[in-house]
Amino acid sequence: MYFSIIIVIFALLLILVLGTCRKRWAIKKVCSMTSIEKCELLNSLIKPFGYCYDKEQDLISSRNDAWQREAGYTALFDRSAPLFNMVFDYLPVYFPYQNQTWLIELWKGQYGINTGAEIGVYYADHLLSETELPTAHFKVVSDCDMLPLSFCLTKEKVPIASVSKRTWWLTAFCMGQSSKPEQLYLNASIIFPDYDMMHSFLDALHQTNLSQEFIKTCGNEIRIQYGGPQDRHYNCFQRLIRAWSQFTNRIFCRIYLYITRYFCLTVDKLLYLYYLLPFAFRKMLKPRRCCRCKNK
Repeated sequence: MYFSIIIVIFALLLILVLGTCRKRWAIKKVCSMTSIEKCELLNSLIKPFGYCYDKEQDLISSRNDAWQREAGYTALFDRSAPLFNMVFDYLPVYFPYQNQTWLIELWKGQYGINTGAEIGVYYADHLLSETELPTAHFKVVSDCDMLPLSFCLTKEKVPIASVSKRTWWLTAFCMGQSSKPEQLYLNASIIFPDYDMMHSFLDALHQTNLSQEFIKTCGNEIRIQYGGPQDRHYNCFQRLIRAWSQFTNRIFCRIYLYITRYFCLTVDKLLYLYYLLPFAFRKMLKPRRCCRCKNK
C-alpha cells in the first residue's frame, strides 16, 4: 500500500516537473521570435479555420477565402448558436434585388472567449416568401458582388475594434474579453453599388425593430447603429441555454487569461498556448466552425 502511495506521489511530481519545463520552453520559444515571425506563424495556424490576425488592433478577423464561404447561411445558425457557446444579438435584413432575395445580417456579442461582431452578405437563387426565410439556405455572394463594409464595435462607449474591407463577411474578435451583448454597440456602414439595391435594403431595414433614429443614409451608403437591449424575446429554455453559455464563457475566458498571463498581446498568448496546449488552441477556434458545419 505504501509503495502504491509513493508511486502516485512520484507520478504527480513528475507531471508537475514536466509541466513546468514545458511552460518554460513555451515561454522561451515565443520570446525568441521576432514580431514578423510571430504574425506569420499565427496566420499560418489560423488560416485553415478561416481567420487572420490584425496586428494593428491585436484582434482576429476573417478572410475572404475562408472555408465558411462554401457553407453559406441558414437561420438555424442563429437559433443554435448558444449551444456552441455563442451568445449574440443579430439583425437579419431580407430584401429583394434583381429577382433574388438577399440577406445582409449584423451580429454582436460573445463568441466563446471572444467579444466580437460580424456583417455577412448572402443571397438566394430566387425570390423567397416570408414563410420560406426561416429554413432557406443562402449562398455567399461572388467576388464581383462583395460590398464595401465597415464597422466600429464599442463596449460601454469604449471602442474595441474598427475594421473595413470589401468583402462578403466582415468580422472582428477580441480574444480574452467577456461581454454581454447588450453592452455592445455596432456602428456599421454598407455601401451599395446602386440606388435600387440601397433603397430595397433601406425599405426592409425600416420594417425591422430598429428605430429610425439609428439609420442614416448618404448617397448609396447606409449607416446603422445597432446596440443596447434588444426587443427579441426568448422562451425559458432559450434563456437558460444563453445564461449557461455565458457562464461557461466567463469561466473559460478567465482560464485563458490566467494560463497566458505571461503575455499581453493576443499573438503571444495564442502562440504560447499553441506550444503549451495545442488541443486547447484548436478548441478555441472550433466553436463557430462546428455551428457552420451543422448548417451546411
